[in-house]
Amino acid sequence: MYTTSQPDPVRLEIFKNLYQFIAEQMGIVLQNTATSVNIKERLDFSCAIFDASGLLVANAPHIPVHLGSMSESVRCLINDQGDTIKPGNIYLSNNPYNGGTHLPDVTAITPVFLERSKNIPSPLFFVASRGHQADIGGITPGSMPPHSTTVAEEGIIFDNFLLVAQGDFQETAVRNFLLNHPYPSRNPDQNIADFKAQIAANERGVQELGKMVKQYGLETVKAYMQFVQDNAEESVRRAIDVLQNGSFIYEMDSGSKIQVKVIIDRENRSAKIDFTGTSAQLNSNFNAPKAVTQAAVLYVFRTLVDDNIPLNAGCLKPLEIIIPEGCMLNPIYPAAVVAGNVETSQTIVDALYGALGVMAASQGTMNNFTFGNQKYQYYETICGGSGAGANFDGTDAVHTHMTNSRLTDPEVLETRYPVQVESFSLRPHSGGKGKYSGGDGVIRRIKFLEPMTANILSSHRLVPPFGLNGGEAGQIGRNWVQRQNGTEEDLGSTATVEMQPGDIFVIETPGGGGFGANILTPPS
Repeated sequence: MYTTSQPDPVRLEIFKNLYQFIAEQMGIVLQNTATSVNIKERLDFSCAIFDASGLLVANAPHIPVHLGSMSESVRCLINDQGDTIKPGNIYLSNNPYNGGTHLPDVTAITPVFLERSKNIPSPLFFVASRGHQADIGGITPGSMPPHSTTVAEEGIIFDNFLLVAQGDFQETAVRNFLLNHPYPSRNPDQNIADFKAQIAANERGVQELGKMVKQYGLETVKAYMQFVQDNAEESVRRAIDVLQNGSFIYEMDSGSKIQVKVIIDRENRSAKIDFTGTSAQLNSNFNAPKAVTQAAVLYVFRTLVDDNIPLNAGCLKPLEIIIPEGCMLNPIYPAAVVAGNVETSQTIVDALYGALGVMAASQGTMNNFTFGNQKYQYYETICGGSGAGANFDGTDAVHTHMTNSRLTDPEVLETRYPVQVESFSLRPHSGGKGKYSGGDGVIRRIKFLEPMTANILSSHRLVPPFGLNGGEAGQIGRNWVQRQNGTEEDLGSTATVEMQPGDIFVIETPGGGGFGANILTPPS
């Protein structure tokens, strides 16, 4: 019999990998059973497992902005539903004011009751999968409106909605909910198909946890959930040991700013991350829900750890995060938030790296491109340059930091939608020069074959991604439309535009910043 008071190093490694493996298995089921291009091709989803109190234990290497915030959704469900959570129930949640990120990211949460624990009234664990829906209503197709001012304009809010009641799928209720809204879903059949895929993914997680408990015993599985979190906590404390105090002010295209100060407490091996001084809540949709801000902090400190640990709740233990209520990183309902999740999250990460002095800014945007009409809705994020660091160059044409999705295969995109990928290429010399240079962005040209509404939600079209320690800034991005008659229309960071057959939407993404002065370049 193994003791569960102290972790055995070998078993710790085994359990760490087992928990991650379960989340990966869930992801495979979700990808294989989903309908939308978004989940099936772009892999814009995340799966994770949680302990009885809703704390993140382990996840697959999916989307960082999802993973750091899902725990908040699970804990809100526990607080909200508590004693009413029964075996066979599954809940839907996307409320940005209850642990959600933005409305298209809908989380299915399954409480785990195991056969042998029938006499235990509350769940032993939770599993959850979050998928970006191609459309969840709102004022523009694709539910990523560039100019929303309230969260209601961004789509439908599920707040611990009972999707499956003791094994019975609530199809009529969920369909009515998707349609009964001032800005209803444009494709409820696809939503429901993807929700069913999330249910299937969660079911795989339940089965695998059941196998684990059968093999190792419930006490051991629960104990190692705690040990895995303790191990992550200690790894982050070791990373904090070598950090210095720092601060940074990061200005965005809109003129709003993110201000952060990092104060290291050597004695307690902890860090205070203080966002006091950040701009107040905005009238635009660049407000980041508190869960997103925490996810960005969690991500940064996880990347500073060299050990192979799962991103989990333990990483947050050594961190005190101060986010004033009513600022753009902790807005008050009903503030619009759709860009906060995808754009402001990237800014928070770069501001933290700037404050810690470890890395120049990456492209700092996801270049969110949506298009559609009543029949088609499509969403993609577009890669750019990553920032250089103290001993490495940036990378060309990658998704950076808070996103980790693929781009839809051109054949799939052109088969499913009336568009053509005219070209997709590197954008030479767009990365900032330095001792270590930033990565280059890309140029993506999409030609429309039918009339559709297209939307771009992006950043760094006015303010370049910063260089550090004498490195140059990366080039700003640019959005424009080439009309069929040859005229060009310049667009800002955020825009909605009507596309006609033959028109081409062009997105040039920013480069990453350079790090360190380039001694080969003579001073100007």
